[in-house]
Amino acid sequence: MLSQKTIDTVKATVPVLEVKGVEITTRFYAMLFEAHPELLNIFNHANQKQGRQQTALANTVYAAAVHIDQLEAIIPAVKKIAHKHRSLGVLPEHYPIVGEYLLKAIKDVLGDAATDDILNAWGEAYGVIADAFISIEKDMYDEASSIEGGWEGFKDFTIAKKEKESSLITSFYLKPVDSENLPEFMPGQYVTVRTQIPGDEYMLNRQYSLSTSYTPDYYRISVKKEAEMDPNGRVSTFLHEELTEGDTLELSVPVGDFFCNIHENQPLTLISGGVGITPMYTMLKSIAEKNTERPVTFIHAARNQDVRAFGEDVQETVSKLTNGKSYIVYEQEGLDGDFTGFINAEVLKQAANLDGDFFVCGPVPFMEAVIQSLTAIGIPAERINFEFFGPAMAIKTEQNE
Repeated sequence: MLSQKTIDTVKATVPVLEVKGVEITTRFYAMLFEAHPELLNIFNHANQKQGRQQTALANTVYAAAVHIDQLEAIIPAVKKIAHKHRSLGVLPEHYPIVGEYLLKAIKDVLGDAATDDILNAWGEAYGVIADAFISIEKDMYDEASSIEGGWEGFKDFTIAKKEKESSLITSFYLKPVDSENLPEFMPGQYVTVRTQIPGDEYMLNRQYSLSTSYTPDYYRISVKKEAEMDPNGRVSTFLHEELTEGDTLELSVPVGDFFCNIHENQPLTLISGGVGITPMYTMLKSIAEKNTERPVTFIHAARNQDVRAFGEDVQETVSKLTNGKSYIVYEQEGLDGDFTGFINAEVLKQAANLDGDFFVCGPVPFMEAVIQSLTAIGIPAERINFEFFGPAMAIKTEQNE
């Protein structure tokens, strides 16, 4: 339990964190990696270069300060981040290191304004928050290693097959080198892929949704090739252009809190944009195999036919459902789609099943627009589920908006 003095001191830093948060976290990562470069084997270098990791941590620190007297309010955000940490191999021994350099960064950025009282209060608060992460992540690690077919850390997989799905997306069928049966996963979950690119000093990690229903023999991921000059494109280009069938990658046990219970019966609408189709197709296929009576509507947005993935697969899978529907929305005009332009409130009113739950996945602007449209037509927030591809962000609340 935190003392009232600690709570009051931490809360008093909220205004400065709102202004200086990203500066503090940017300084933190610079100091951390200078002292502990081995941690670059864990962190996503692309997110670092784009500033996304710094912003995500700043949001988390800010949310922790706002809710320091009711930390249970940030537990959902903690759990989401913990899924990422478990998939990357963040361990209890990393937390004291992070705490040390976070306090050093606060002192470095704020100077004399970071009094001993403030640093001591944040040190105490960080200890409580770190303990929450460690406890939640321990349960996740225990589950990953104890479930049937599970393992600790990373495991070697062979690329059994590469299959082009569109001009941008290629599927990789990954079989465990040890030929053991793989653990089941919830449709919508992801794995971390870890690889060493020749010439690079550190391992690179990327998280990819599993893109088909469970089989014990292999996992499938479907990767969009990003522009090579884009920081996100380094690994995807390596996968697309350099790795071939027979090469190996390391994978973590599937994890993630964005998934659907395929055995429920309420109507479901799956909405995806671009490569966001990967977890959605897994949900669709899993339901078609186990619960064909469930009403499912599948809505996908793509720029054109050339970049659209899984078109025939979606149609074939939907046909196995008693009450399944699918719609394609092409951004470009003159194509043979169900709608032209973007997924908006009018499209959703015509295509979606407004009585059920919604899952949304795709680029951030796409998700923001879809969620705003769903809200505009009266869908309550508790029926809207979404997945953000990138660092786990602290969820905004009425108190910190």
